[in-house]
Amino acid sequence: MDLIENLFDNNAHWSQRMQREDPRFFDKLVRQQNPELLWIGCSDSRVPANEIVGLLPGELFVHRNVANQIVHTDLNALSVIEYAIEALKVKHIIVCGHYRCGGVAAAISGKSPSLVGHWLRHLRDIYERYGDILKRSGNLRLQNDILCELNVIHQARHVCTSPIVSDAWERQQPICVHAWIYDISDGILRDLGFAVDRPADIEPAFQSAINASLSKIDAQPGH
Repeated sequence: MDLIENLFDNNAHWSQRMQREDPRFFDKLVRQQNPELLWIGCSDSRVPANEIVGLLPGELFVHRNVANQIVHTDLNALSVIEYAIEALKVKHIIVCGHYRCGGVAAAISGKSPSLVGHWLRHLRDIYERYGDILKRSGNLRLQNDILCELNVIHQARHVCTSPIVSDAWERQQPICVHAWIYDISDGILRDLGFAVDRPADIEPAFQSAINASLSKIDAQPGH
């Protein structure tokens, strides 16, 4: 039980530190959460959303799942998006994946436990769509990295085409959807070139971002 007991100790130290740094911190937190950002990321424990963007609790509304998927039948993710838009009035939705993603590796290999494999079916479809281009690299690590990017771009488009975001744009609510990726090896976030705040820009931004990602295959030395 030492590990579990340590969590309570860590929590007590964290609470004390936060109160030392700002005696009103928890008072402000209790009153209201008022984030302007929704973060949709991967469940990977190496990607702590608040920390990597330097935001405190209450400043970032977060949804995470394996391989940062936005599936149009996933009521969990859609409910989060709806609440973020309707109740919190967020102005930005960030879909953020990361390199060295285990879910992406599983989609490439086609080998994963049955339920996880079912969850990753949409990601496997993305791999099969671009597989011939990805395999040209001859480099499994690069294939994984590029598929991580392609996955994020596709999921960002799914957010844009959800009825929740479409309805918000129709009533002129300002929302911008972004596709980012995080590099665990250096802790740096990278913009994948997809930032959409109106329906007319979805497909041009999608194609541009996809092409930019795939161009890295032929940019390798020897290609």
